Amino acid sequence: MAAQVPKFPRYRRPGGAPPPPQGPLSRRALLRAGAGLGAAAALTPGLAACAGGQNADPRASGDVELSFWTHDEAYADFFEISAEIAERSSDFRYRLRLSRAGAEDLVTKTIAQAIAGRGTPDVAGFEIGAFPRLLRGVLAEELLTDLSGDLGDAADDLLPARTAPFSRDGHLYALDSDAPLVVYYYRESEFERLGIPTDLATWEELAEAGTRAHERHGVSLGAVPVGSEPGVNTQGFEMLLLQRGGRFFDEDGALAIESPEAEEVLGFMAEGLRTGFLSSVAGLLHPPMQAALKDGAVLGQWMATWYRIYGLEPNVPEQAGQWRIRPLPAFRNGGVRTSFTGGTGFGVIRGKENTLAGVELVKAAYLTPSEQVRRFRDLGYLPTRRSVYENRELLAITDEFCGGQPTFEVYRELIDEAPAIHLSADKSTLDTVLSGYLLQAYHGDLSPRDALARAAEDFRGQTRNSRD
Repeated sequence: MAAQVPKFPRYRRPGGAPPPPQGPLSRRALLRAGAGLGAAAALTPGLAACAGGQNADPRASGDVELSFWTHDEAYADFFEISAEIAERSSDFRYRLRLSRAGAEDLVTKTIAQAIAGRGTPDVAGFEIGAFPRLLRGVLAEELLTDLSGDLGDAADDLLPARTAPFSRDGHLYALDSDAPLVVYYYRESEFERLGIPTDLATWEELAEAGTRAHERHGVSLGAVPVGSEPGVNTQGFEMLLLQRGGRFFDEDGALAIESPEAEEVLGFMAEGLRTGFLSSVAGLLHPPMQAALKDGAVLGQWMATWYRIYGLEPNVPEQAGQWRIRPLPAFRNGGVRTSFTGGTGFGVIRGKENTLAGVELVKAAYLTPSEQVRRFRDLGYLPTRRSVYENRELLAITDEFCGGQPTFEVYRELIDEAPAIHLSADKSTLDTVLSGYLLQAYHGDLSPRDALARAAEDFRGQTRNSRD
């Protein structure tokens, strides 16, 4: 008999209606989503030992030992304090039991344990690059609690651009931990020394200045990932594509890379690599990029707000005070001045004894305005509630690594321009096929139009069965 994820019972929210009916999940859908569920046999002891089967009546109060899975221990530390907020706003008393795994492994193990009928987490953080696997078939519907009825006064305040990646068919399955705006980092001291303007309005103007700087001084004003990790390579392209108004997938999850915007951005990046305005690196967090930053070979980069924390400060601490951020230069033909990349959505497994307690915890962490402030202050992650961008405490914060710049003012200026990211269950397939064609376009072996057309053709060929 085919194994199935149990059809979990629904719980009724206080003062609200239950989620819509949810049907059983087929084994065929599970195998597609899990990318081969033989991984269940390789569960680490810490995760496999987690207690908790499904089909339990959710408790409404009392002491809870809540199984909390994450790929980043900083989230666990943050939630420990958020639990105190949840205790004040609910009838629960929390003890978190942490299990940590890689972002991809966390999704695999969640699916595998659900099939086994036991050992799933109560709350889990799904990194945006791994979350699309839960969009296969009805996996998200079967596994995760729909949070759309639990938003209260935050419903109209949450940034639509950050609920979109974790939503499907009108249901919100996770609350994003960040609003990782893409800005342009530049080493102001070197720009000034070399006579490179810091206020150029368009990418085209910056490219002209960068080409001259490369010819005269051998420096580049940005880097393009061209290494062996497909998702890293496509990330560099997607950030500028979103800024220009294009996207990988539309709202319905259909492929959207064959567009004038995609051709323009790919051509811009290929020309930048040819002229030296842009440099090629294995990845923006990899050793060659670190070396290029240290040596002053790369003086700028478009990247998310978290790049200062994970990419610049730990690798070039001696350059503290020299860096600044600014809005992205606009493309001459249209678009906005920012983009998005990254994020982690925290969801609650449904039909468990601790389901309601998990919902209250996630709400406390990601809907409470004071916790949105604390998240930026302690972790550097931007608020996902629009009203918090007017918070005076955040606007007064200065960043010493960025020379005392009040960086939050830049984020407030840009947040209303930020584009939404729409995901597809086939995102990893697109990363694999598109990455190779991007490299061919960068090398000049294919025109941008041909590279995108071939990537689209290969993608449709490889995903045809999954759409049947």
